[in-house]
Amino acid sequence: MNDVIIQQSEALKPHFENLQKRSLLIGLVGIFATILGYLVSYYFAIDADFQKSFQKDFFWSYLLAFCFWVSLPLGSLAILMIHQVAGGTWGFSIRRLLEAGTRTLPMLFVFSLPIFLGIHDLYEWSHLDVVATDELLQYKQPYLNDFSFMQRTLIYFVVWAIFIFLLNRWSQEQDQTEQTNPTFKMQKLSGPGIVVFFVTVTLAAIDWIMSLEPHWFSSIFGVIYIVGQGLITWAFIILVAVWLSNKAPMNRLFTNSRLSDLGTFMLATVMLWAYTSFSQLIIIWSGNLPEEITWYFTRLAGGWQYIAYGLIAFHFAVPFLFLISSTMKAKTKVLVFFSIWLLIARFFDLLWQTRPASTKIPTGSAYLYHTTGFTMHWLDLTLMIGIGGLVISLFFSQLKKRPLIALNDPRFSELYSESDEHGHE
Repeated sequence: MNDVIIQQSEALKPHFENLQKRSLLIGLVGIFATILGYLVSYYFAIDADFQKSFQKDFFWSYLLAFCFWVSLPLGSLAILMIHQVAGGTWGFSIRRLLEAGTRTLPMLFVFSLPIFLGIHDLYEWSHLDVVATDELLQYKQPYLNDFSFMQRTLIYFVVWAIFIFLLNRWSQEQDQTEQTNPTFKMQKLSGPGIVVFFVTVTLAAIDWIMSLEPHWFSSIFGVIYIVGQGLITWAFIILVAVWLSNKAPMNRLFTNSRLSDLGTFMLATVMLWAYTSFSQLIIIWSGNLPEEITWYFTRLAGGWQYIAYGLIAFHFAVPFLFLISSTMKAKTKVLVFFSIWLLIARFFDLLWQTRPASTKIPTGSAYLYHTTGFTMHWLDLTLMIGIGGLVISLFFSQLKKRPLIALNDPRFSELYSESDEHGHE
């Protein structure tokens, strides 16, 4: 059976290479458009103020795109470790997809480096003159400073890379032996790995996003960001799974029933996002503390409130009403539609979390701000497409390197001989 799986996986390589090339082309077009637009806008600017403003817009758009696409390797890592601990045929069926997703992390590390160049355009705590007049920022300066920010980011990626390397290495070892030791090691690592993951990603969310407004804090913000990463990963994995569901050897695993299970996990993540986001709002609003509630002041005014209302409707209510139905989840077209839908919703949620920090204006209080209003930049789209195309291209290049079904896993031996050829609606 292993030989058959390997042969069928090899037969799909031309398809993966085609998708890899297309994604790479799209990514390069996005990067080229970004570079060309940057050069034209920067060097043919009317004055120095316009140049400075455009440079700031670039880094805000870059941070948005980075925070979106880093969700793929990190969300894949989290779901992969949960599967190793909890088991389940749902996780076995998408394991190779998750492993390929985790192996895009090196590219995202490279994409994290330009953020270091934009620290002074993004984070007010990086300006010594601002810190000198702000008692709270002085108190936070040992943590919020340029060197510590860069140092922590490097540490996060090293920690994540260690878990990804070990899980992928042991998975490959399991392919080559019928002994249970590699699987046991993956299970043993994943338990504490989940804890370390939540701690490091929470700190990364604080550094990359929450510190954009250093006077504000929320103890649940890291969880909201992690849930958002999971949602991006579920949506992306479902799109790939549906595409593979009519191709051997994955047609034996991606039956209507299992695809519906993946839709259920995506629904659960949507509900968890709504619960954690509403919990943060109701707790902060009821506390009514200036240093906390100002975060919502700038996001519920000046046009940003319409994005907030849209997130309630399109990030939660509409997907919930459709995906809660087992009949609707059984239709692959519905799963594909809402996977794309939720990826778009995640883009606007991250835009709503990050961009208002660049539009706030002081009111005379140290904590309260107003907003200059809703704003988007064409760089938001070109950088999302550029970085996304390159990441997806790397994903498919990694996916073709191993058999699409993990071999010799002692927990799922019965799945190797399945011959379910159910059609998909």
